[in-house]
Amino acid sequence: MTDLYTIPLTLNDGTETDFGRFKGNVVVVVNVASKCGFTPQYAGLETLYEKFRDRGFDVLGVPCNQFAGQEPGNDSEIAEFCERNFGVTFPLTAKANVRGKDQHPLYAELTRFKTSVLPGLVKWNFEKFLVNREGEVVARFAPTVEPDSAEVIDAIEMALAEFDGPAATIELSKA
Repeated sequence: MTDLYTIPLTLNDGTETDFGRFKGNVVVVVNVASKCGFTPQYAGLETLYEKFRDRGFDVLGVPCNQFAGQEPGNDSEIAEFCERNFGVTFPLTAKANVRGKDQHPLYAELTRFKTSVLPGLVKWNFEKFLVNREGEVVARFAPTVEPDSAEVIDAIEMALAEFDGPAATIELSKA
């Protein structure tokens, strides 16, 4: 088992860091693509980021070209597309593989967890992993689940509330 926080990341602008930059925060990690039917989800992801970031919440977008070549651009083209079309301000990594022999170590660790109906390999663009403040994957959502769905918002609220103290009373129904 790898400590999620020690996994190296290269951000879209070339900055070298690691997942530890998110330690103590709740994070949605999502593999993204600019030419996918789910691309409009960038707007919902940005809305989530803006809504919850003051409570210790982050979104990390991981551009990936492994699914039908739907992310053909280079890192600067991707960043410009996201900002221009969706006002994205949350961090993006450099393009990475989310499965296969060159799978990024972050995705090797995220997909190791069997926390949902989607265990194992990433199946398509815009799969979402919810990581709690302690670096544990607590939920995983299919590409068809919109970022602003009640299911995602409730899971984020629950993860944020875990450390908000005794006033936290949010419950998430398990379907």
